[in-house]
Amino acid sequence: MPEPSRRVFPTCPLCEAMCGLDVTVEGARVTSIRGDAADPLSRGHVCPKAVALQDLHTDPDRLRGPIRRTDSGWEPLGWTEAFDLVAERLRAVQQAHGRDAVAVYQGNPTIHNLGAMLFAPDFVRSLRTRNRFSATSADQLPHQFVAWLLYGHQLAMPIPDLDHTDLLLLLGSNPLASNGSIMTVPDVRNRLKALQARGGRFVVVDPRRTETAELADTHLFVRPGSDAALLAGMVHTLFEEDLVSLGRLEAFVDGVDRVRDAVADLAPEAVAGFVGLDADHIRSLARELAGAPRAAVHGRLGVCTQAFGGLAQWLVHVLNILTGNLDRVGGVLWTSPAVDLLARSGAGSFDRWRSRVRGLPEFGGELPVSALAEDILTPGEGRIRALVTSAGNPVLSTPNGTRLEQALPDLDFMVSIDPFLNETTCHADVILPPVSPLERDHYDLVFHALAVRNTARFSPAVFERAESHRHDWEIFAELTRRMQHGSLRDRLTRRALRTLGPRRQLDYALRTGPYGTLSPLGDGLSLRKLEESPHGIDLGPLRPQLPDRLWKRDRIPLAPDLVLADLPRLRESVHGARSQGLVLIGRRHLRSNNSWMHNSERLVRGRDRCTLLVHPEDAARAGLSDGQVAHVQSAVGAVEVPVEVSDTVMPGVVSLPHGWGHGRRGTQQSVASAHPGVSVNDLTDPAAVDALTGNAVLNGVPVEISPVSPPGAGAHTSP
Repeated sequence: MPEPSRRVFPTCPLCEAMCGLDVTVEGARVTSIRGDAADPLSRGHVCPKAVALQDLHTDPDRLRGPIRRTDSGWEPLGWTEAFDLVAERLRAVQQAHGRDAVAVYQGNPTIHNLGAMLFAPDFVRSLRTRNRFSATSADQLPHQFVAWLLYGHQLAMPIPDLDHTDLLLLLGSNPLASNGSIMTVPDVRNRLKALQARGGRFVVVDPRRTETAELADTHLFVRPGSDAALLAGMVHTLFEEDLVSLGRLEAFVDGVDRVRDAVADLAPEAVAGFVGLDADHIRSLARELAGAPRAAVHGRLGVCTQAFGGLAQWLVHVLNILTGNLDRVGGVLWTSPAVDLLARSGAGSFDRWRSRVRGLPEFGGELPVSALAEDILTPGEGRIRALVTSAGNPVLSTPNGTRLEQALPDLDFMVSIDPFLNETTCHADVILPPVSPLERDHYDLVFHALAVRNTARFSPAVFERAESHRHDWEIFAELTRRMQHGSLRDRLTRRALRTLGPRRQLDYALRTGPYGTLSPLGDGLSLRKLEESPHGIDLGPLRPQLPDRLWKRDRIPLAPDLVLADLPRLRESVHGARSQGLVLIGRRHLRSNNSWMHNSERLVRGRDRCTLLVHPEDAARAGLSDGQVAHVQSAVGAVEVPVEVSDTVMPGVVSLPHGWGHGRRGTQQSVASAHPGVSVNDLTDPAAVDALTGNAVLNGVPVEISPVSPPGAGAHTSP
């Protein structure tokens, strides 16, 4: 007799949007996934990725138990044997070569995972290594760096109050494809249309006419990597035309005069050639921003992953502050999440140590990932000899993945905590696979702290894990226990946290948070209350919080010495600007999230999305037509990829999507291997980093293109 169906209401953990889901389950099978109309944040919105949750759960390629590499291939291991083997090999490397001989790389799915967020940090600390890397330095590091400089904490990142603003200026941001990023905003299309319906406007600045730009009131093409110069020209205009108006922020801000002096020679007329916009456009943007009753400037991935990512993000904040829009309803505001991450995570640090080969600076306890391959390959004392990867695929997601792919076999030992044999984990000696997203409890610690509205929602696991499977947190806890060092008190604390598990730790964090039962001003929030509210709880709109939201300070240093010292580098580029050849930028698609959604047939079906967008003028110049295969050459590598001739990119710019390149040997992802595409990061150069922050430069990469097949010969990609 078939089991009765049941409805459950989990949160989708596959991107930043935190969409509430309405899921129908029959026995061990998901039969329907829809948007939850009662969710106070996502309001019924759902994107194609959510429907693929069942694909991830049932994927026959997903590993269910530990495996190890042998001379005859992969073989299964018991969990106890696997944990013992990993700890033994890691300890042996450190005993022979020192603590820093072991490195750690964590991918961005970590922050979509409650258990990993709570237990991975203690495991990393147990290794006592300085060689810590993550996807942060190939993504949002400039956001965190500037928040640390200005507001005292790397996670104190104000976001646009999208539901109340009159003018939204987006740079290098495509929320219609990303569902928001460092601005969690499900149902973004309707929110942007609502902005326009109430008489507001939004402007997109991007080298590509993105999905978001198509909806915008105004789209402006700019040269990749020029955002800092554009923003500096706008700041100059505010001072020159007496448009600076801090309002109540005057009580909290120091260094305004230093900012004015710093941009004195970066007038719109001086930067226009470098930016690719005429000076009148730049001045008009500044005037519109200053004149709007409520406005917000937001720069995202395209702003971060360029040579001036740190300066550009700083200038975004400068514009919001000089126009009085920081901490203003309809401007940019800090969230008030139920779990306050600022009180529960490190505030940040900078340059406490440097990478071994190139001397790149640490930030927040991590080194720039651009240094990882060279610190494995370069002989000498302190060389990385063992690697732990968790929820990451750096061969596809970090600069010059081909070089990292060549470096991994040089390691003495590698372990990966991952459910798949992908382009990175196929080089591991041991793989420890966690359960699927439908088999674990979920609460978004990070994205509730970045959302356009304050809400809280807990998702119990849809399915119980099998006895033979392990949660991420159980894997980290067991490895920590075997690697642990420190005092008896430290060991007892770790044992207590293991006993509590994620649920009871979350309950304590909610109860002691601003809305919690143990907070003097709380209103009784607890895990039990969230479990009794399966659609989530609305905690209200964003609201002003200065000076309370500043971390261990009462004023904002608007002109930090670290930033001002980097401005000469921008001036040199602006004043030395000259014509250049083609440059490469990335792009994102709604059906993808980096490299880890391509083994779902429903997400990769249809036309090939891994194509090179080329402007008609550049295609004609290179002798390329639509559908031909192009050879794309950079300073570090080459790929062959089908051409899509399109005026959605500006002349001089070509675009490849991020996360593809599944044609490498040794993987076991049948769907992804059948739709391999090419990796844009086989073209990016690890030597190119933002000198201020150490973030990878993934946009504005010089390339050359040429045909490799005659017109009509059909499209293919190189392995």
